[in-house]
Amino acid sequence: MFWKGFIKTPISILLMNYKNLVFLGTSHIAKQSLDEVKQYIEKEKPEIIAIELDAKRLPALMSNAPKKIHFSNIPRIGLKGFLFSLFGAWAEKKLGKLVGVAPGSEIKQAIKIAKKKNIKIAMVDQDIEITLRRLSKTLTWKEKRNFLADIFKAVFSRKKEVYFDLATVPDDKIIKKLTGKLKKRYPNVHKVLIEERNAVIAQNLKNLMNSNPDKKILVILGAGHVDDVLDLLKEPCINYSFSVG
Repeated sequence: MFWKGFIKTPISILLMNYKNLVFLGTSHIAKQSLDEVKQYIEKEKPEIIAIELDAKRLPALMSNAPKKIHFSNIPRIGLKGFLFSLFGAWAEKKLGKLVGVAPGSEIKQAIKIAKKKNIKIAMVDQDIEITLRRLSKTLTWKEKRNFLADIFKAVFSRKKEVYFDLATVPDDKIIKKLTGKLKKRYPNVHKVLIEERNAVIAQNLKNLMNSNPDKKILVILGAGHVDDVLDLLKEPCINYSFSVG
């Protein structure tokens, strides 16, 4: 699998500004990101914190109860979307255990700090059910074969292709290499999970900026989203729509 294997890389804090937005790029299982979220909320003193989350994922993230599998979700999100979410949750949990940080802890911490300081929270990600339905609809047989082959390689191969430390946010070169490999091997996964979500996030941020022009907004996103979302925001107009079956 292209992300297998980890060594130390230089820490790269992704903090960028655009108009009244301050972007903090994070890793969802990195201790570094937990520290930075707290640090930059204190430093920037935002009036709004925009997070990479949607309303349907919020209760599960904030709950301490064990996550349950609901097969009743299959008709709404499709079998492939359900299986992908199931595997993704398992993989994040396994990786999180390696570094002792639960997936999404930096977003959870941001929400807790925001509530304590009476800072408004804005959820700017796409509805998770739309994302998973789109994934069920677009995932090809070739990508499914690649997925099974990569799982086999991850289990039985000792070859390490990309190296980074899970406890830190990968630097820009590593991020670009990982997303490039994802796009080449899983073009539809890349399109749905990254490109389409980036467009939705950018549009939601643009709406948030327009309705709050005089307020500082701290945007907390996975580091792999930041550059593309910034590029979309700088475009004169964002027109993006698609239908889901």
